[in-house]
Amino acid sequence: FISTSLCVLQKLQRKQQYFIKDQMRTALLLASLLLAREIVWAEILTEDEKLDLWSRGEFDIENDFNNVFATMKPVRYARRDILRNRKSPNCDINGYCWNRFRGGGQLLDHNEQMDVKIKELELKFGSGFTEAIERNKREHAEDCKKSCELFYCANEDEPLKSIAELIGTTTVKSYSMGPAPPEDFADSFGFPLDVIKVTETEPLFSKDEASQVVASAEAEGVDKNEFKSGKYQLAGDWLVNLPNTRSWFNQQLENTFFPLLAHLFPEIISSPSVIRAHSVSLLKYNSSHPRTDVHIDNGILAMTLAMTPSKDYVGGGTYFEHMGVDNILPMDVGHATLRPGSVRHGGHRVTDGTRYILGAFLLLEDRVEHVRRLKNRGSELRLLPDLEGAAQHFEWALALNPKCTTCLKDWAEILHTKKKFSEAEEKIRTALDILEHKDSDALFTLGVLLSEQGRDDESIEAYKQSVELNAEDAELCYNLGVKLGAKGQVQEEMKMYSKATKADPKFGGAWLNWGTALAESGNTDDAELMFLKAMECGPEVVSKALMNLSIIYINRGNSLAQGGDLDGAMKTAINAAKYMDQGKSMMDALVATSKADSDIGRFIQQYKPLRLQAHRLIGQLHAGSGDFAKSEAEFRKAAESFPDDITAWKMLERILQVQGKTEELQAVAEKVKSLGF
Repeated sequence: FISTSLCVLQKLQRKQQYFIKDQMRTALLLASLLLAREIVWAEILTEDEKLDLWSRGEFDIENDFNNVFATMKPVRYARRDILRNRKSPNCDINGYCWNRFRGGGQLLDHNEQMDVKIKELELKFGSGFTEAIERNKREHAEDCKKSCELFYCANEDEPLKSIAELIGTTTVKSYSMGPAPPEDFADSFGFPLDVIKVTETEPLFSKDEASQVVASAEAEGVDKNEFKSGKYQLAGDWLVNLPNTRSWFNQQLENTFFPLLAHLFPEIISSPSVIRAHSVSLLKYNSSHPRTDVHIDNGILAMTLAMTPSKDYVGGGTYFEHMGVDNILPMDVGHATLRPGSVRHGGHRVTDGTRYILGAFLLLEDRVEHVRRLKNRGSELRLLPDLEGAAQHFEWALALNPKCTTCLKDWAEILHTKKKFSEAEEKIRTALDILEHKDSDALFTLGVLLSEQGRDDESIEAYKQSVELNAEDAELCYNLGVKLGAKGQVQEEMKMYSKATKADPKFGGAWLNWGTALAESGNTDDAELMFLKAMECGPEVVSKALMNLSIIYINRGNSLAQGGDLDGAMKTAINAAKYMDQGKSMMDALVATSKADSDIGRFIQQYKPLRLQAHRLIGQLHAGSGDFAKSEAEFRKAAESFPDDITAWKMLERILQVQGKTEELQAVAEKVKSLGF
């Protein structure tokens, strides 16, 4: 069988040091509680150990700190700086410091600090860096100006309403965004990073109101539009194209969300008047447009509004990769999630019904996201491709924030393109260390890099870790299947192809490889089903599926003939020949239009011996039934199709001998002799 397995990719063994350290400390705490209840954990752990555990979500802040951010009940954690700040002469008992940023109250503000850092980096990187920074400022100003033309922008003199005035009895629950701080303004956020905010209890707007908004948007054609997002097809549209929906959203920004954001993120929002709605869309999920990739959003902050009751669909919901793919945040209609844009998240698969969400990316007028803009421009340069310029922009972004994990990952992919595998591996491992190995894309890339270096066992381990985080990544499951197949782990290989096709039913390579693995295991009946599923995919896949089906039918025809079922054998052999010819025609067309992949050439090379097998079987079946004329016609067709192949002429020679056609037999024998016999 012709395998479509491509040479791919591998995966790193997860580092254990953080896990072991946390496990030991947790055990120490539990032992103290069980053996001596009067001993509190503060007495057996150092402050740094306590903070480390706390930052990882092992424990809540001590009771005597529960008054911190009391207005934001039920916020679970206070910022990590609070404990350390209590010992500073410039901080009060609650950890608030006169020389630290808390919603605009710092002595040296963020922009001044950034200017100092940029001046230092200009000396290091030169005029190119300076020009890039100035371009960031210009583009930021243009984006903010355009935002105010389309979306609500608050007056800076407008007083900030209290939480009670804004959301009444609605509560806000906080979740950690994981170990890596936001890519921009990272120094403004303390640990633990409990900055994913989800509203609970009373909705911010009613189910009926949401239903009216969706109906209005559908009247504006939102459900008729679709676009590609990563690996998935989504339905929906930007609010710039939905004026009625945009009008409703602007009212929500003014009355609720901008002032609420100012309360929730005082570290970076000095006033509601600086918030800008940058990119806003209404998205529709259903069984044909089921989910999104795991991704980050293009803004310092992002918000998601649930516009459909959860009872109206099956599946769906937002999940954050570091929490686990099945740990979906509860958010029914009328509720919102507000978070930093750089936290990795995805939309869980909708299997039935319809789910609408409204998503918005946000900017801050008084803060330029230099890291994000440098990274985005690097990605644009990479597509040109200007790999040197792209790498330079990633280096600049990392100089501003060494924990920019997407910068590290993108830079690693450039190094991979340049075949600098060890350097690329170093970048990816740095990103994974920052993220505590909770990034399926980084683990996938690591698997690729390790595979390129011939380290297959490590590559497989990296892929397995990636699958644990995101089993719905079809390409990831496919690549792991290929690696497992190469190791002879056929059952595990086929499980990965099953996962790949479940995640993406149009992933043709997985259907082909699954069918090949089954056929090579002797299960041609199930292999046939897999190849038939592959026929529902794109032209390249269909052409390969046709060729593989023809192999199954040739073998099946031979078996039927040996069992005495000549009619069944003939029908099967004719189907095999038909599929071969169709597959070859499709492959020739792909080659002619330069749309063929590297595997197509191997399939084309197999066409001739396969087609000769079909000619032989059909001709022999005709001869076996006594119809020598049809047998001769079949073998003559073989000789005409492949005039330089001795096999075709030998078949024709034999049937002429059987019929006693000595005159023509002599000419055919001379042809056979000329070809080598």
